[in-house]
Amino acid sequence: DIKLKECDNCDLVRYCSDECERDHRPKHLRACRGRVAELREELLFKQPEASHLGDCPICMLPMPLDFEKCGMTPCCSKVICLGCVIAHQMRLTETSMDRICPFCREPTLYVTEEQRDKRMMKRVDPVAIRYQGVKQYKAGDHKRAVEYFTKAAELGDAPSHFKLATMHIDGDGVEKDDRKYIHHLEEAAIGGHPD
Repeated sequence: DIKLKECDNCDLVRYCSDECERDHRPKHLRACRGRVAELREELLFKQPEASHLGDCPICMLPMPLDFEKCGMTPCCSKVICLGCVIAHQMRLTETSMDRICPFCREPTLYVTEEQRDKRMMKRVDPVAIRYQGVKQYKAGDHKRAVEYFTKAAELGDAPSHFKLATMHIDGDGVEKDDRKYIHHLEEAAIGGHPD
């Protein structure tokens, strides 16, 4: 019973040992590169099962593509659809409750912007990190925005990849780089970003 080891890059061949892999690698290299390109194309052009924004964590309906129809909670950084935000506000006014987050139920009354930012950055949450990047970008600190977008992109955030792509093609806060532009654009597409 020999357990065969797959090629690290493609799924075309299996090897019985490291020595076998070293011996066969030169013969396999061309086919391997072709298969890696095929797998990348397949991943790039596959239709995503859902929006890059995912589903609302409360009603579980797909999030609208228009970000104006969503709201981000200040405490747990959850993006919630506008319907759930409105339903929560109506419930709060009917019951005269203190302001709490509709998702995590943390009190949100008297939370300053600085406190909200601290809470958001406590988590390793790509949405919160992207939010900080957008904030820095709007403030004009593009280099710092790139740092935040890069962190969020490393965590798999498709909108951050898209923003990095646009920054790399325009040379906005970073050096113009067509290769990085294409890389981030492809990653955004793989993540389901519509643009």
